[in-house]
Amino acid sequence: MQKTEAVRHAEIAGAGIGGLATAIALAKRGWSVTVHERASTLRTFGAGIYIWSNGLRVLKALGAYEQATAGAHVGPQFHTRDHNNTTMEEIPINGPADARLITILRETLINTLVDVARQNKVEILTNSAATGATPEGELFLADGTVRKADLVVAADGINSAVRDSLDLLMYRKHLGYGAIRMLIPRAVGDVPASDTNRYIEYFTGTRRILYTPASATDLYVALCCSADDTAGLKVPSDRALWTESFPHLANLVARFGDAGRWDAFEVVKLKRWSKGRVAILGDAAHAMPPYLGQGGGCALMNGLGLADAVTGAEDVASALVDWEARERPMTEHTQDTAERLGDMNFWPDDIRSQVLKITGKSREIGAERMRTARHIPTAANLDV
Repeated sequence: MQKTEAVRHAEIAGAGIGGLATAIALAKRGWSVTVHERASTLRTFGAGIYIWSNGLRVLKALGAYEQATAGAHVGPQFHTRDHNNTTMEEIPINGPADARLITILRETLINTLVDVARQNKVEILTNSAATGATPEGELFLADGTVRKADLVVAADGINSAVRDSLDLLMYRKHLGYGAIRMLIPRAVGDVPASDTNRYIEYFTGTRRILYTPASATDLYVALCCSADDTAGLKVPSDRALWTESFPHLANLVARFGDAGRWDAFEVVKLKRWSKGRVAILGDAAHAMPPYLGQGGGCALMNGLGLADAVTGAEDVASALVDWEARERPMTEHTQDTAERLGDMNFWPDDIRSQVLKITGKSREIGAERMRTARHIPTAANLDV
């Protein structure tokens, strides 16, 4: 039995990927939506983002696909290289039978979602920080305002004030590892010509360098190291240090800029994803390390699935319970798989190299790693 009101209203905390995707999906289903962003602008930190088939299908369903993917980089393989620059794993992508993967600038994705949200009459308020919520559908703002809604969505990041006001956190685990992310212009000679368009992750000791073309002109680089590697996590990055660890990437390291930001990798799990008429998603609900490139993909999937679950439901709270039951297993599979992949950060070089050369040939292990990428999200388009 459907609720008879012509228009339901949603208040969303956070104008990131999850919040904007949810806003668009709700607005396209007839909801009125207001999104609150605590920052003064909608600009985002300059880095790249991986979007696999599952996320691309969501973008298509939101009407954001063409704009978001314009100028995207489409690589032929993902390589994992050891301390000798020997390929341990080669994951084929973008072939007829493979999962698709594109990389773009995170700013491109956010700007696209903002544009599509506004096209669908979503109201976006900046300098508007959420401080808490009630299960009855009230969102509290830092200026003392209380906003009432049929649905409140907390997509306000890993430090979510809304989530914590409802006592939903089960645990938040620091993984002892993280990355400095930066964007630099692409240039001939960074890597051998045969590697120019590939996605490549290089290992040496407990350090990694992730090489990711994000457009025809932009290169996304992540310098990864343990949280106690004070020299490795220094910003600006120590070029001599990283050249010593990765001498075969000396040309690339020499071009590192002074910008960048250290981000620690964490895992967040909740007791439940909702309380009454309040739903939690994105990093607020299911933060994960980036080893599968699926943090944004899961936020997109869960936002679309959420809109599908609550639209037409007589009882929003019950619909949110059903939404969690449907979406959480795939998200937690992704979290758990990504966390396990991080274990190899601390293995000795020779052991890691031998293990990955063996596991890289396992179809079963490969299928588990690619399970999320090949997943068909709820209410998503299939023709991507």
